[in-house]
Amino acid sequence: MSVRPATPADLDELAELFAAYRVFYGLPHDVAAARAYLEQRMRGAESVVLVAPGASGSLSGFTQLYPSFCSLELAPIYVLYDLFVAPDARGTGVGTALLTAARALGGAAGAARLELSTAHSNTVAQRLYESLGWLPDEEYRRYELPLR
Repeated sequence: MSVRPATPADLDELAELFAAYRVFYGLPHDVAAARAYLEQRMRGAESVVLVAPGASGSLSGFTQLYPSFCSLELAPIYVLYDLFVAPDARGTGVGTALLTAARALGGAAGAARLELSTAHSNTVAQRLYESLGWLPDEEYRRYELPLR
């Protein structure tokens, strides 16, 4: 299964997947907003979006990673913030292929690690992550401060 970086030519189809991803997390289905967000990130090189084309050529899934840094390790890291596989492509290895490509991207960039968080209820994804060597954080407690 091939995985490649997304290009501007992918934006329309990618926006549909991104909108469906957001619905999975209880947010409104808004393809226009999803497209604008992705286009901004891609145009500004603020994230890396990897896509998995299916057998028909249409996109089966994507992952979006944000480059960051770890001051404790004095090294770059990537935050894997988004991972979504189209419902009809689930169980076919698309998620594994995207995560494997993300790992290769981080390694090639000299990143110390990849990080992600997922909903406590998303046990299917948790099993996939752990099967690929991802470890739950047992050292730090994650907090957030909502600003809007």
